[in-house]
Formats: sequence, C-alpha cells, structure tokens
Amino acid sequence: MKRVILSTAIIAALAGCGEATAPNTAVTDVNSTDAVVEQVVYSDEAFVEMLDAMFMENVRRYPEFMTMLGMKDDYDQWNDISDAAAEEDLAISTRNLAALRQIDASVLNESNQLSLRMAIDQLERSIQNYQWRYHSYPVNQMFGRHSGVPATLINQHRITSVEDAEAYIGRLANVQPLFVDLEANLRKRQDMGIMPPQFVFPMVISDSRNIITGAPFDEGDDSTLYADFKSKVAALDISDEAKADLTQRAAVALVDHVGPAYESLIALLEAQSQVATTEDGAWKLPDGDAFYNNHLAEMTTTSLTADEIHNIGLAEVERIHSEMRAIMAQVEFDGDLQDFFEFMRTDPQFYYPNTDEGRQAYLDEATRLIDVMKTHLDDYFGIQPKADMIVKAVEPFREQSAGKAFYNMPAPDGSRPGIYYANLYDMQSMPIYQMEALAYHEGLPGHHMQLAISQELDQLPMSRRFARFPAYSEGWGLYTELLPKEMGFYQDPYSDFGRLAMELWRACRLVVDTGLHSKRWTREEAIDYLKVNTPNPEGDIVKAIERYIVMPGQATAYKIGMIKILELREHARNELGDQFDIRGFHDVFLGNGPVPLNILEENVNAWIEEVKAGN
Repeated sequence: MKRVILSTAIIAALAGCGEATAPNTAVTDVNSTDAVVEQVVYSDEAFVEMLDAMFMENVRRYPEFMTMLGMKDDYDQWNDISDAAAEEDLAISTRNLAALRQIDASVLNESNQLSLRMAIDQLERSIQNYQWRYHSYPVNQMFGRHSGVPATLINQHRITSVEDAEAYIGRLANVQPLFVDLEANLRKRQDMGIMPPQFVFPMVISDSRNIITGAPFDEGDDSTLYADFKSKVAALDISDEAKADLTQRAAVALVDHVGPAYESLIALLEAQSQVATTEDGAWKLPDGDAFYNNHLAEMTTTSLTADEIHNIGLAEVERIHSEMRAIMAQVEFDGDLQDFFEFMRTDPQFYYPNTDEGRQAYLDEATRLIDVMKTHLDDYFGIQPKADMIVKAVEPFREQSAGKAFYNMPAPDGSRPGIYYANLYDMQSMPIYQMEALAYHEGLPGHHMQLAISQELDQLPMSRRFARFPAYSEGWGLYTELLPKEMGFYQDPYSDFGRLAMELWRACRLVVDTGLHSKRWTREEAIDYLKVNTPNPEGDIVKAIERYIVMPGQATAYKIGMIKILELREHARNELGDQFDIRGFHDVFLGNGPVPLNILEENVNAWIEEVKAGN
C-alpha cells in the first residue's frame, strides 16, 4: 500500500468516477490547481478509478472528443487550440505524471501494472513532445480545422432534440473565435519558418471555399452545412414553425460567423501561399532532423533509425516484386513487371465507370465483401466487436483532397456505427483488384475489428481503451490484408495481386517517407520512385506523396507494425507447435487494447508461457 499525492482536480473527478464510463453522463467538472491532498490507493479498483478520472479530466477539455464519444457536454463548443490551452495541457500532464510515479506498482495486479507503466510512458512522451508542438501544419489537404469543422458537424453532431439543434447553431457561431486561434497558430508557425509547401495551398483554399459556397452564402443550392442542418432538423418531432425558426437561425449563424471566418482564413492562406517554398521534407523545419527522428520513434514505437527503415523498405520492395512476378506467370502475362503494372493501370476491366452508378456499385461490392467476411470470423477470432459498421463515400466537400480510404470508429454508446470511407471522386484511383484488401483493412477484420473491440474492453482503464499507437493499429490493418489469403479469400489472382500491390505500397512508403524527410528527396523524386515501383495510377501516387509530405513518419507505421506482428506470430507458432491457436494469438493482440510493439511482444511471450503451462 502506498500513499499517493493527488491534485484536488483528480479527487474532484473521482467523486463521480462510478459514472465516468457512461458516454452520456456528465462528469464532475474539474479545474487545474496546484493544491494537493493525500489519497490512498488501497486497491486495483481505486487505481483504475484514478486513471479514469485523469482520462475524463482531459476528455472534458476537448469538446470534439466528447462528441466523438457520444457525450453531449459542451455540445456547442470546439476544442481550445490556443497556446494557453497547450500550456495547461502540459501542466496537467506534469501533475498527473508526478502522481503516478508515486504509486507502488507491487500493490497492483499484472494488468494494472501494465496500465501504470503505459500511463507513465505516455505522459513522459507527451511532455517530451511539447517542444515539437509547432512542428505541424494545422491546415493541410489531409486534415485541419477547415475540414474538421464540417466533418464533425456532419458526421458526429447528432440532432435528436431542439437542444441539440441549438448546440449546432452555437457551434456555427463559435467557428469565428476558433478560426481566430487557428490564424494565430498559422502566423506563429510562419514566424518560426514552419509552413507547408506551395502545393498544399490551392487544395486547402479550394476546400475552404467549398464550405461557404451555396445557400445561404449565395443563390446556389444549399451549402454543405446548411443542407446537413436542415435535414437533421427536418427529422425532429417538432412543429413546422419551430423547424423554420431553427433553420433561419442557422442561416444567420452561417452568414454572420462561418462565412467571415472562412473568408478571413482564405485571405491568410492566399497571403502565405505567396511566400511558401517548394521544399518538402521535415528537414527544412527548425531542428527538423531531430523532430523527424523523434516522430519516427513515435509512429513505429521502435528505436529504428531513418536509414534502417529505408533499407527495410528497399528489401521488402524487392521481395514483393518477386511474388508479383509469380502472379504474372500464373495469369500467363507476356511482358516484364513494368508492362504488367501498365496493364493493371489501364485495362478497363479493373475499374468501375466514373459515374454515380459506378460509385454505387463500388459501395455495394465493398459492403458485400465485409458481410461475407463476417461469416468467417468465428474460426479466427474469439473476441469480436459488438458495434456494427457501414461503408460510405467520402463527402463531396472534401473528396478532392481527402485520402483514398479511412475509418471512423463507432460511438461507444452505439449511437453511431463504425464507418469505412471510400474516396470515389476518381474511380481510376480505386481499382477493382484492390477492393478486397482495402475492405479488409478498413473494415473487417481490420480497423473496425481492432478499434471497436478496443473501446469495448470494459475491464481496462479508459486511457488504454482509447490509446493510439500507429504501429499497432496500422500494422494490424496491413496484417489483416494478408490474413484473408490464409483464410481462403483472394481466389481471383488479380485480387491477390491487388493485395500484394497494397503491401508493396506500404513497403515503398518506408523508402519514400525516409527519402523525403531524411535524405532530402524532392516531391518529384518520390513520385518517380512510386511510378517505377508500383502499379498505382499517377493521380494516386501524387496524392500519396503529398500526404507523406504533410504527415512525416506516419506512413512508416504500417509495414513496421505488420513485420512485427508476423514475427511474433511465427515465434508463437514455433514455440507452441500443435498447441498454437490462431484465435488465441489474435485475442492476445485485440484483448489487451492498443500497446507499443515492445509491450505487444511481452504480451505474446506471456501468452506462450501460459499455453505451455496448460492455462
């Protein structure tokens, strides 16, 4: 038993800890303070309550995260992105770290010892990364407040009451102060020499302009946000007069607040575009090499250097090319690998038409693939998600700049399913032969399986259920592209080629990401590398390289994570022989929540010893 000094903020949160996990339950408000009181952690239960209180204290500082969790607290607010808020976050992390370091781990069970270790490690990294808080591009073609505002309102802000509609209008009004802070952040970075390259600006300006195009901003069709609000309010069981009043107030908020906020942002972006350079890599940033090396460690949860990651990528590219040549022989293709790539890029049989009918056909087939996969999960997974998922096209307001595909996790309270978003703006970038692998990666048994299960692990503290380790989650996504082949899928050799093409894509990422950010490759050099070494169409390639430029290191997580998962699976198979059970291996991965790769290895080794001992 150990006396733990906790801030009064944590004690205040603990007062309501019994209800903290209920997504729609208000949590006792807490304020930062330097005052401390003594609190004794007598049990594992008290420790979990403490961690959950810390987690909920932080959750309450981020209204958009609360919305994502299904909570309606501060439903009319946006996250505070000011420097003052970042300083408060640092103070809270420092205070919580001091409290956790005083806990005697020996009084905790094995799972909570791991929770303590992970919480300390995450807080240490958060504090360490404070020095890099400006090393990002808050507005880019992949994400940012300009696209995050409509994405949150459209996809996550539910309206089931007049109060919800009032909160939506409140959020519209609060876009203006949010963008004041956003512009301050952009100017601060410009003063530090941190700006995205020139190619980013036309895309983000266009996306921003899309938000304020249409009624009530002009005489066109309803704008994206106006149409969303009207459709949600129309479903309410209230009088037509009340609906009309709410709709009119939303129109006023859009014209008086959203429009001016976006116009001001666009003006700043246009001015910054005039002084932006064509330099692409993180090396151009202040202390860019140190930042990139730190970010590689963050993304991969390993100590691998940029050179080591680059060389792993080169070796994997060579291996996958060899497997592709075997498929060329299987389909009796006459020509070399480059000829085969050109065939896969251009033959009409591999693409749906670039029409509404073609897009719907893609969504229908992706849904069917996931539905079929559901019927095969029992043989490979003991733990399965309770939450459902759907497949949707990326919305028009962001489809020209958004990535190829991505996944949004379900609301913990079941009010929103998991969503696999497919970007169908250009059907030439979504070949049929990659459909299977992409559906498995984003849906089942990929991200939906992992993320939905993670938040359903009620026995774990919330900080572990909602933890994010890219090498763990993206490594799993890539692993679950391969796993279906072992389950008997990819019967069509061209679909199997598509699986290899997507694995090749991730191997090439190791090469081009480190090339861009460590070896000072230009955007054009990285594009040329992918043109030569992958079958992907040029539009796909350009968009990918532009993504890697604005998200340094993130693209390395996929292959590094997959390699580790396969290494651990092979180790377990060799150690256990006939005792090896693939369901057990997957349950170890999924049942402990997201963890760094070194802890994943510890978990697998512990499972091996348990199986050997007959447990």
